[in-house]
Amino acid sequence: MTDTSAAPPAPDGVRPAADWGDLLAAALLGTDRRMPPVAARPGQDPAAALLEAAAISTVQRRAGLRPAAARRGPAPAPADPRPDLPPAARVRLAMLLTERAGSGGGGSRTAPDLAELLPQWLSAANRHGYRAPSALLPALLDAARARTDLRPAALTLAGPRALWLARLNPDWKFALRGGPPAGASDPAAPGAALDAAATQRVWDKGLFAERVALLASLRRRDPAAALALLARTWSTERAEDRLMFLDSLREGLSQADEPFVEQALSDRSRNVRSTAAELLSALPGSALAARMAARSTACVTLRADAGRPVLTVAPPASCDSEMERDGVIAKPPSRRGVRAWWLGQLVEATPLDAWVERFGGRTPAQILALPVTDDWQAELHAAWGRAAVRQRNADWARALLNTPEGDPSAPLTDPPAAAPQGVGHPGGGQGGAGAHPGGAPAGGASAARAALGGHLSPTAAGPSWRDPAKLLAVLPAAERAAWVAEFIATHGLSDAFRLLGVCTVPWAEPLGRAVVDALDIARDAGSYPWSFSGVMGLAERCLDPALADRLEVLTAIAEEPRDGAPGAVGYWSEAFQRLVGTLRLRATMQTELAAAPDQPAGAPVPGETEETGGAEASGGQAGAGR
Repeated sequence: MTDTSAAPPAPDGVRPAADWGDLLAAALLGTDRRMPPVAARPGQDPAAALLEAAAISTVQRRAGLRPAAARRGPAPAPADPRPDLPPAARVRLAMLLTERAGSGGGGSRTAPDLAELLPQWLSAANRHGYRAPSALLPALLDAARARTDLRPAALTLAGPRALWLARLNPDWKFALRGGPPAGASDPAAPGAALDAAATQRVWDKGLFAERVALLASLRRRDPAAALALLARTWSTERAEDRLMFLDSLREGLSQADEPFVEQALSDRSRNVRSTAAELLSALPGSALAARMAARSTACVTLRADAGRPVLTVAPPASCDSEMERDGVIAKPPSRRGVRAWWLGQLVEATPLDAWVERFGGRTPAQILALPVTDDWQAELHAAWGRAAVRQRNADWARALLNTPEGDPSAPLTDPPAAAPQGVGHPGGGQGGAGAHPGGAPAGGASAARAALGGHLSPTAAGPSWRDPAKLLAVLPAAERAAWVAEFIATHGLSDAFRLLGVCTVPWAEPLGRAVVDALDIARDAGSYPWSFSGVMGLAERCLDPALADRLEVLTAIAEEPRDGAPGAVGYWSEAFQRLVGTLRLRATMQTELAAAPDQPAGAPVPGETEETGGAEASGGQAGAGR
C-alpha cells in the first residue's frame, strides 16, 4: 500500500493542505508557542485555523489514496488433521475467550471466573488431541499474546495455522518462537521437521525467533545435529543470542554436550559463562563437577569429636581465576560473608553423590544428621538444598524435608539468633519482620516460614536456606501432596500458598480434604476471609470437581462468631458458593470435551481426570468474579 502521509496535489479551487507533520507539531506545541503553517482568514483564531487545516488535510489524505500494485496472495494455510472440538466444547471456548476480552467486574461475586479457567481448559483440550476452530484462532492468539502463561497450550491447540497467521500479523510474532511440536503439518514451520537444505536456510537467514524454535525442535529430534548446527556459527553470534542458544541445550543435556559447554566457560559474556557453569554442574560426570567436588570436599571434612563424628568447615581463603572461570561469583551480595558465599557456590555445584562417597557411604539423611561445628550447618544445608533442586535428586530433597527443621509437623518456632557477620562466617545481622500475604502476623519465624513468606531475608538472620516448594517439586506427586497435606493440617494455610502451587492438579484426596478443613476452621474462627482469597482461588482451580456435592453444606451462612471480622460470615458463604459453582463448571467442561466431536456432551466419562500441573492451574492472577 502506498504511503499517504503527504497530501496529494489539491485540485483547482481547493485550498491546499499544509504538511501533516507541520500541523501535528503545531498542535502538540500549541499555537502560542508555534505559529500554525496556514494563513488564518480575517478575524479567525490561529487555533481554529489549525483545526480547519487539519480537517482539510485529513479528508484529502483519505480521499487521495491511490491503488497499490497487485501482489500475490499468501499461500493457503496448512492442513491440520486433528479432530474438531465437540460442539459444546467449541461454544465453551468461545465463552472463555470472550470473558478474557471483557471488561471484567460488575458480575456476581458467586459466579466462577471463566478467565482463570482458560489455562486448564486448553490443557484438557490438548490431552484429547483437538484442534481449535478456525474462526476462534484470532481470539486465541490474542489471548496468548496478552498472557504468556497461555502460550504453550494455546499454540498447541492452534496448531500449524497459528504460525501461518503469525507470519501475516506482527502482533502474533511470538508464535514463531514456540510453535507446535515437531511433526506439525506446516513444513515451513520452525517446529516442523525440515530437510538439511531448509534447516541451513532457516538457521542462516531466518529471524532470531525462528532460529531459536528451529534449534529447540532439532534438539528434541537429533541432539548431535543441533549441537553441530550451533557450533558452526557460535563465534559470530551476538552475546544475547549465544545466551539463548546455550540455554536451549538444557533440554536433553548429556555428556556429549560437555566439550562445547566447557568451551563456553571462557566466553566473553559473563551471563553466557554463568549459564555454561550451571549446565555443567548439572552433569555429575563433567570435568567442572569434578573440579568443584575437589574444592568443596577439601573445605568440609569429617572428624571425631569426643568419640562422635562431626563435620568441620574451612571455607576457601580466596577466589582465584580458575574458580571464577568455573562460575564462582567473587563478590557476595550485601551482608553476606565473602568466604561463606564462595563455599555455598562450591557445594551447590558439587555432585551430591560425592558427599556420600566422601563420608563413608552414609545416606543423605545420615549426612544431614551430623553435627556441624562453628554455626556452619545452615549455610552447608542451604547449599545442599540448592544442589538437590539443580540436580533433581529426590533422595537429598526428601532427606532435607524430613530433617527436624523441614518436618511438616514441626512447630514454626523462631530460629536461633545469628552470630555477628564476619568475613568467612555465614551469619548476618538481626532479622526484620515483614507482612505476610496470607494475613499471618509479622515477626520471627522458622526457616520454613522465612522460605515461604519472606519474613526474614537470607542475609538478615542467617541463611533462610530451606525452600520447601522447590524441594517438593523434586519429589513424586503423591509424596508431594502428602507432605503438604500434613503441613496444612499442622500449621493451617497462612504459609501454604507456594507449597500448593507445586502440587499436581487435581489435588489428591488427602490434600484436598486438608485444604477444605483448614478453610472451614478459618471460617468458624471468624478469620478475615480476604486473607485466604489466594488459597480459595487455587482451590477453585485445583480441587477435584467430584467434591462439589460434599462442599455444598459449606455454602450456608453460619452463625456470626462473637469475635469474628465484621461481614466475614457472608463473605465466606459467597466464597464457598463460588467454589462449588466453579467445581461443577469444571466437571461440565470435562464432560463437554469427552463427548464425540459430532455429538452433544453427555454423561461424564468414568476415570476422566485433568492431570494438569500446579503451575498451569495457578497461572495468572485471580480476577474479579463474574
